[in-house]
This record gives sequence, C-alpha cells and structure tokens, in this order.
Amino acid sequence: MGDSPREKVVELVKDSRFAMLTTVGEGGALVSRPMAVQDVEFDGDLYFFADADSHKVHEIQAGSPANASFSNATSWLSISGSAEVVRDTAKAKELWGPSAEAWYPDGPETPNLVIVVVHGQTAEYWDSPGGRIATALSLAKSKLTGERYDGGENATVAL
Repeated sequence: MGDSPREKVVELVKDSRFAMLTTVGEGGALVSRPMAVQDVEFDGDLYFFADADSHKVHEIQAGSPANASFSNATSWLSISGSAEVVRDTAKAKELWGPSAEAWYPDGPETPNLVIVVVHGQTAEYWDSPGGRIATALSLAKSKLTGERYDGGENATVAL
C-alpha cells in the first residue's frame, strides 16, 4: 500500500530545503518568513538557525506557537507545534551545513547565533502522486467532466 502517513511526512521534509516559518507577531498578526531547514533526520523536530535579536526569536520567546509549511510542484506540507530558542554551540556544530554557512560565514560560533526548534505536534500534507503531468491531467479531467478535482492524497498526522 506504500508509505504510512508518518513516513510520507518524513519524506516530504527530507525533500525540502526551505520552509515558511510562521509565528504570532506583535499584536496577534501571523508572520511568515522563509527559513533554511537544517539537514537532520526528521523525528518531529525541525531546526533553523536564526539571529538572537530577530523578530521570530522574540515572538517564540514570548510563547508564540509555530508552523512550518513546505511546498514543491506536487506536494504541500504543514507542521504545527510549539517552538523554543536554544543556544547550543555543540548542537550548532552537529547541524552545520552549506545553507548555514551561507548565512553565518563565521561558523557555529557566530555571536548571536541561536537555534529555533519547532516541536511538531501535528502535520498535514497534500500530495499528487504521479507528479506534475498526473496533476495536470487530473485538473483537465475535472474540467471536462465537471467533477470536482480530488486534490490527491491528504492526511493529518499526530507527531
């Protein structure tokens, strides 16, 4: 039957380089920004490097929940949960990679470097098996038959 919904979430995270990280800003507005996902085996937690004095860090320190959303040509993923800010040079060294180097050329010991950890509690994904061509054909079929497009595979997963 294929991957379990949880395995599908892990696969979608692994295939992603960037996420839109959303927090609750000052005054209650939702604020999203692109963030590089650090390459680590996904177990429910997502790791991002950030500047300690950034808005997202202040929002998380004030108790904001977080959401990380991912998309590519045929799939979409949303992971929601709590978040925390961690100062841990050893963990930064463990997570370090090319995307971190681009933003923090001084390395894992960069002053003001923190790790934002999103502790995923739920994930929801939408996936169109077969890629872009299958999606285009399904949309065309929907238009021709007048039947609603089914949107592909969808599941909500507790992490």
